[in-house]
Amino acid sequence: MGTGQTMQFSATGDPMGVTWSLSGFTDAAPSIAAPAGTIDGSGNYTALAGSPSMIVMVMATSKSDPTKSTFALVNVVAPGQFTSTNNVQVAQYTVAPATSANVSVQFGLDTNYGLTTWTQPNGQFGGPVSLYVAGMKQSTPYHMRGVIQFADGTQFLDADQTFTTGAIPAGMLPAITATTTAGMTPQGGIELLDLLQVGANTPRLYMVATDLAGNVIWSYNPGVFPTVVNPIKLLPNGHFLVNFTATPALLDGKNSVTQEVDLAGNLIWQLTAAQLNTALAAATCAGCNITVVGIHHDIAILPNGHLVVIASTQQVVSGVTVTGDVLIDLDQNRNPVWLWNEFDHMDVTRQPYSFPDWTHTNAIIYSPADGNLIISIRNQNWVLKIDYNNGTGAGDILWHLGYQGDFTLLNADGTPDTNATDWFFAQHAPSFVGTNTAGKFSLTLFDDGDDRGVTVVAGGSCGVAGQPACYSTVPIFNLDETAKTATLVFHATAPNYVFFGGNAEVLQNGNVEYDECAATPLPANNAAAFEITQTSPPQTVWQINIAGQYAYRVFRMPSLYPGVQW
Repeated sequence: MGTGQTMQFSATGDPMGVTWSLSGFTDAAPSIAAPAGTIDGSGNYTALAGSPSMIVMVMATSKSDPTKSTFALVNVVAPGQFTSTNNVQVAQYTVAPATSANVSVQFGLDTNYGLTTWTQPNGQFGGPVSLYVAGMKQSTPYHMRGVIQFADGTQFLDADQTFTTGAIPAGMLPAITATTTAGMTPQGGIELLDLLQVGANTPRLYMVATDLAGNVIWSYNPGVFPTVVNPIKLLPNGHFLVNFTATPALLDGKNSVTQEVDLAGNLIWQLTAAQLNTALAAATCAGCNITVVGIHHDIAILPNGHLVVIASTQQVVSGVTVTGDVLIDLDQNRNPVWLWNEFDHMDVTRQPYSFPDWTHTNAIIYSPADGNLIISIRNQNWVLKIDYNNGTGAGDILWHLGYQGDFTLLNADGTPDTNATDWFFAQHAPSFVGTNTAGKFSLTLFDDGDDRGVTVVAGGSCGVAGQPACYSTVPIFNLDETAKTATLVFHATAPNYVFFGGNAEVLQNGNVEYDECAATPLPANNAAAFEITQTSPPQTVWQINIAGQYAYRVFRMPSLYPGVQW
């Protein structure tokens, strides 16, 4: 019950009745007695108004035999408080149950609520817990209430309160519209947008989340302009991991800053390129005695709390300064403990695209089935699997997937696919399809296709006179690592050619979502993302259009909270 509320108690077993009494304690250890309120001769108990949360023992003592008594324990909960945060669309709820409890918040446009935060515990003996309430539209009043679940199964619903969100400064957001095809249902959740700066004189937001109607429900501004932000990832602790490069015209990773921030935008920690180089100089891992330009493009979050980052580095080869990449395993204290260098494992004379930006690694994913890493190397038109073995691997390249790689390309019916242009070129962001991640498993990615003509059609680039037009696709491959076969089971052509950026993933409902980061013939500085069916031909279920900024990557997330589906 809440402070100031009244509850009726009764006791049976003595025809003469009982004597009522109270004892109050401010924590579950009952070490500190506290005024508990009042109880009358009829058992009407009124908790003390304005008091902190406490545990109250309501005692009934037999009038006929005062040696006999019984009691009930009551969790009296002081009202929680909703307060503003640094983020105008995020509230903070704080409540302090006097015993162990799990706390969440329900919120919505009315008292039906409809949305919920994740659930967080307080201490073994009670105490305060604070939750961020995020996922609200700007300049809108919301109803919200705390939900306290006690260990004995009882639940307390805090009083309804109203919180009105603030407004994002005008001009900081692009125009965003989202549409659902009539009669179709998209995968539930929210959309996380990794937006890129367009133009040098207009500050914009780069991290934005929307609902499926296109309403902005959360954003983060790193306070650096201009900048390139990638990646943006939700951490298991409910915070976001973000990397940004403060000067986008320079090399990948130049002046990079990697941050962990909470939903309110508070900085938890950050790692600059200079700090990373200092850590590398002090590290004892093999190959760590190098200097990097900085972190860029993607970070793998491992189950043990480590982060595997991509960082660019340079070497002079035959008088030419060549840019390649390294993978660095950072432990929980962000100290380097393992490093893999492309210059040590790849042929620098293989230069299919954009040399001396030799590799341009743009994605990394961790395979929990075998503890290895899969990376996308855009300027080699390859996806590689690296022997990481949870930090003990030798770094050997286990296979090359793509044109001129180790796999035989097959059609969906199992026959050889001899059309080399069906491979991917200048690709981005591979992701696993399903729970299998090794042996026989499926992989999708976004195939930009920039150098499809350069690599496969001798004599010129796609999109130029005398060569085929450039186009982008969204393939799904069933891979057999033993047989080294890649079966092309889905191969949608994007409606627009995307010359950089993009990603693809298979959603929980089986549909495919992909991002057209910078597409032509869309108007300049525009982007779009689509959810489509895996049918032939694919049907568009949902799409979002962004006018005024590119969208480097776009992700469907269950919610802004780990483990919560909206």
